[in-house]
Amino acid sequence: MSVIRHDFGTEDRKAARRLRTLLELSVLHEANIRANPLPYLERASERIFQLERVLFEAVEAATSRSAPLASSEMVSISKAEYDRFLACLAVIEEGLARLVSDAEDP
Repeated sequence: MSVIRHDFGTEDRKAARRLRTLLELSVLHEANIRANPLPYLERASERIFQLERVLFEAVEAATSRSAPLASSEMVSISKAEYDRFLACLAVIEEGLARLVSDAEDP
C-alpha cells in the first residue's frame, strides 16, 4: 500500500507567514497575503529599497572626508570603542559590496 503525500497548502501558508513576519504585520493580513500578494510584495520591495539606501548612506557618512571639521575640539574614545566602529564599518561595507555585486549579476 502506498501513501500519497499532499501538504494541503502548507508551503504556501509558511511563505505567507514568513512574509507577514518580515513585514511586521498582524496575523489578520496572512489570508490577504495568500489571496492578493502584490501589494505586500510592493511593500517588501519598498522596504528593501529603504534598507539599501540606509546602507549606502551609512558607508557614505563613515567614509566621507569632504565634510569640513566643525571644531578643533579633541574627542577621546577607547580602543575597544574604536575597534567596534571599525568592525561595524567593515560589516556595512561588505554588505554594500554584496549588494552592488548582486545588482551587477544578470
